[in-house]
Amino acid sequence: MAAPMLRWVGRGRLWSFARVDGGSCHRREAPTGSTSNWIRGQSSVAQQPLYTTQKPRKGEHKWAAVVGLEIHAQISSNSKLFSGSQVRFSAPPNSLVSFFDASLPGTLPVLNRRCVEAAVMTGLALNCHINKKSLFDRKHYFYADLPAGYQITQQRLPIAVNGSLTYGVCAGKKQSQVIPKTVRIKQIQLEQDSGKSLHDDLRSQTLIDLNRAEGQLRVDANISVHHPGEPLGVRTEVKNLNSIRFLAKAIDYEIQRQINELENGGEILNETRSFHYQLGCTMSMRDKEGKQDYRFMPEPNLPPLVLYDTTSLPAGADPQQVINIDQIRETLPELPSVTRERLVQQYGMLLEHSFTLLNEVGLLEFFQNVIKETRAEPKKVTSWVLNTFLGYLKQQNLAVSESPVTPSALAELLDLLDSRTISSAAAKQVFEELWKREGKTPGQIVSEKQLELMEDRGALEQLCHSMMEAHPQVVMDLKKGNPRAINKLIGLVRKATQSRADPAMIKEILEKKLSS
Repeated sequence: MAAPMLRWVGRGRLWSFARVDGGSCHRREAPTGSTSNWIRGQSSVAQQPLYTTQKPRKGEHKWAAVVGLEIHAQISSNSKLFSGSQVRFSAPPNSLVSFFDASLPGTLPVLNRRCVEAAVMTGLALNCHINKKSLFDRKHYFYADLPAGYQITQQRLPIAVNGSLTYGVCAGKKQSQVIPKTVRIKQIQLEQDSGKSLHDDLRSQTLIDLNRAEGQLRVDANISVHHPGEPLGVRTEVKNLNSIRFLAKAIDYEIQRQINELENGGEILNETRSFHYQLGCTMSMRDKEGKQDYRFMPEPNLPPLVLYDTTSLPAGADPQQVINIDQIRETLPELPSVTRERLVQQYGMLLEHSFTLLNEVGLLEFFQNVIKETRAEPKKVTSWVLNTFLGYLKQQNLAVSESPVTPSALAELLDLLDSRTISSAAAKQVFEELWKREGKTPGQIVSEKQLELMEDRGALEQLCHSMMEAHPQVVMDLKKGNPRAINKLIGLVRKATQSRADPAMIKEILEKKLSS
């Protein structure tokens, strides 16, 4: 009970679809006359196209899906939102319950300062407007895990509103192009957590744990489909999704289920559904036709929550008694969107490369450490980190922290390549040796395996001459105007030198000999 939770509501987002036939695992509902298109926490829905799965076939109509998310996230704090009881994962049932958590008469809520600061920080990170005055409300409903008969939340005037979150969508034939998209955040509110019901099927009973209920994340998805240009469809709510993967699967399935239902002459019920992760489908839980009246009312035991910024902070105010929005803003780390923009501007990398660096845990730090220690151009560092280094990690299913190649080792290798001490092919050989965890430096590997580029131009000229004499047909093809023939000669020379010769120098020597 009273575990600290943040709830934020994303405004509706529009997907465009062509009808795609597919199976289902749900029971067909009876037709209903419902035309409700209400989405929790909002009265209007954004109409913005995101992507089209495929072009509709002749005679088919395009479908659009609207999705709104209600996200419940646990605040990282030592104590609960309205009591001093500890928050500790996997604690014995009912071992962290205060008198207030148990809803004993006469007990009063005390707001946790850390939770308010976390809510403000979240709002700032999501580009929200922070309300300097917000209110708490009672949301009434009766259930065994809510002994007070109401939940303290922020329905009327939440702590933060009107935010946005920018993310990337992979596109293109190889899904290598990243298109930036923005989703709107309607509001962020502090909310008391309910208890947890533990169902004992053997004894046909339910036990209540008032320590806390939820894990770190829970999402409710509100989904409807309609034809573009027509009124929004009837929405369903898929409850209690606890992972990003299941959220995506539930949305995809529910959109297709609704399209199939309407294409087959059925109607969509305004109902609550659950997602069965083993079957990969949603199932009906209860209808919403008789929508519950939560009888929201102001919370009488909590005054309005008042925040300040630098301009409105009272003179002589005790910093421990007030919360300064601007002070919290200064503690924010660099946000991902800012980091991506900085990487593009500072290093000239593609936007999709910046997304990859941030999406892989520890990869950005690895990249920046290599940049600090090498003379190589940032584009070359980007290529090696994202292609060679990341490729090896994925091939062996390793995290960046588990890599046998350190940033210093890769920086030294790139310096050898940049100074033309070794060729690109030799550099890949050196990297492969570094991956064997033998504790050798790139310089030692180059020396032991004699991978340095040939510096004796005379010897290289003699080798090129020998190759031309040994392959007269290739030379003849080149003289007849076949431009690819010279690449074969270059490959033969490089093979003879064990990739120690500079391809550019080989080409220059061959062209000079052919023209003489």
